[in-house]
Amino acid sequence: MTIRPVSGASQTVEHRAVLVPPMSRLVPSIAAGLAQRSRWMLGRMPPTPSARRQRVGIELRKMRDAAGTTTAEASTVLGVDRTKITLIEQALYAVTPERVTALARKYGETDDGFVSALATMAGDRSKGWWEEYRGVVPLGFLDLAEQEYYARATQSYQICHPPGPMQSERYSRAIFRDAQPPLTPRIVETRVEHRMRRAEVLMAEGAPPYTAIVHEAALRMQFGGREVLREQLNWMLELSERSHITLRVISFDAGGFKGSGQALIYMNGPVPRLDTVQYDTVEGPTFLHTTEHLERYRGLMKVMTDRSLSVDGSRDLISKIKKEL
Repeated sequence: MTIRPVSGASQTVEHRAVLVPPMSRLVPSIAAGLAQRSRWMLGRMPPTPSARRQRVGIELRKMRDAAGTTTAEASTVLGVDRTKITLIEQALYAVTPERVTALARKYGETDDGFVSALATMAGDRSKGWWEEYRGVVPLGFLDLAEQEYYARATQSYQICHPPGPMQSERYSRAIFRDAQPPLTPRIVETRVEHRMRRAEVLMAEGAPPYTAIVHEAALRMQFGGREVLREQLNWMLELSERSHITLRVISFDAGGFKGSGQALIYMNGPVPRLDTVQYDTVEGPTFLHTTEHLERYRGLMKVMTDRSLSVDGSRDLISKIKKEL
């Protein structure tokens, strides 16, 4: 996989040094088709708020509820109708950084770092690479790509297959071809392309820390057959040599433990209160961000790390499995 620079995404995030190529630099026929379909779909769909804008609204609602403040009381701070407060919390009405700060002060929030980070999120109106796929891939895929892009660090635990950004193109294609209900060839190729672009961001040298904890079962399931799996294992070994990537394997010998059957991604925000957990469901990605959830999954990730092999031991096991194919 070749990592290339990209234009068209925000340069304001200090930790992000590598961006993805615009769609026009990918396969021309696919790019033209996706762009046309995206414009057609967006012309017929109401605007969908970004994941970060949704998070701003969620956090403002949390603060208001904790303070016991009504929407009518909150509206007096901004000089707007009370319905605007509801729309802001539902991410249907944009809010400025200054208004975020004013509302936080009204709610008695004392964590200045948290308020500052939330205000920064509210003020960022940049369009990321994933917006080119809006109306083309499921919204959950877009939200995940956005969350990953802005994360200060990412930890992924997978059971049935390696993390999406660590998959080779052929391996990823085999997974999407096995989807139920079946996907059309065009949709398969679109989703593979989207996944490869996520990989170009997250796997590139200079990207934020990425930790992959992969169960041995995921290393043995032959999506696409032996040759494709062998290629996949080679690609993971190559990626594991990059300075920002940590790859660890939970072997069958580790036994079972609570939470071991749930694949998830833990993404670190600018402050711990803005971390995000994502897990997969049949309907698509689901995101969690309550204090209780974040604490629970931080603990679970620690358990998984403790149960996994060392980095060298993990590489040795992957090499052993590859030789057995």
